[in-house]
Amino acid sequence: MRFGVDEAGKGPVFGSMWAAAVVVPRASVLPDGVDDSKRLSPERRETLASTIYDDDRVQVGVAEIPPARIDEPETDMNSLTVAAQAEALDDAGVDGARGVVDAGDTDAARFGRRVGDAADGDVRVVPAHRADESDAVVAAASIVAKVARDAQMAALADEYGPVGSGYPSDGTTREFLADYVERTGELPPFARESWSTCADALAAAEQCGLGEF
Repeated sequence: MRFGVDEAGKGPVFGSMWAAAVVVPRASVLPDGVDDSKRLSPERRETLASTIYDDDRVQVGVAEIPPARIDEPETDMNSLTVAAQAEALDDAGVDGARGVVDAGDTDAARFGRRVGDAADGDVRVVPAHRADESDAVVAAASIVAKVARDAQMAALADEYGPVGSGYPSDGTTREFLADYVERTGELPPFARESWSTCADALAAAEQCGLGEF
């Protein structure tokens, strides 16, 4: 058996970071068209993820790092990415297997050691940068993680209205955040409060309020 691990949602201001582990007897059991999730349409990702989940030969594990955990002052994104990948391996029940993880640190070897140490099972981790572009099993994991994040964002949109992709570069996300803070005086409950985008939105709303006097 071999595994691949990747995460989605490290940089957004809205929502959780997700990680997924996919375990296969061999890469050839994966469906045709598996690729880095960023290269696939949302519809294609959902179709591939469904096929991956439905295959009895494939084990899948998913881990969620919610905004509250991201905002904890004693942590950092490198450590959280390590934790997410290790928790995804644990959720998949990986033990006594070897696989590739997408390195979330400039020092790939250090990142791999940390994931291996944090996982409960006996795993042999091979870290690589941009592994979702070169390893099919990691690409499969990237698809599963991205579909989990997409589902969360869709659920938030259903409840709150258009929230965009959740990334600070998204105009819809910035507009929603500014409007929400202006209306309520606080951040939405799914925002990463420690992100500078949130601090800027609060400061802008405060400045606007002062201008009314």
